[in-house]
Amino acid sequence: MMQTGIRVTVVFSPRARVVQEVEVRLPAGATVAQAVAASGWMEQVGKTAEGAPLLGVWGAKASPAQVLRDHDRVEIHRPLTVDPKVARRARFVRQGARTAGLFARTRPGSKAGY
Repeated sequence: MMQTGIRVTVVFSPRARVVQEVEVRLPAGATVAQAVAASGWMEQVGKTAEGAPLLGVWGAKASPAQVLRDHDRVEIHRPLTVDPKVARRARFVRQGARTAGLFARTRPGSKAGY
């Protein structure tokens, strides 16, 4: 007997180091938007400027209309609060200059981290 439904895992991280995961059963041909709605997390999900959550399937950016396959992993991403480049520079300044390795030689007058 052939099953017509698919199982999808929906993952959401409301804050750093906290991950919530739920498995939902959907009909074949279901979309990413249907999986997120079935998870019950729509009211918890942070919105982007466009009003839609940032979505992905197995780490790759996905549209809400993307059709899912059995055992896919739908990820609901939070918007970035800090630019990764700025965070890296600040972390480098806090840690101080290194005496060996990649940061042993710097160009005169360059920014920290370059």
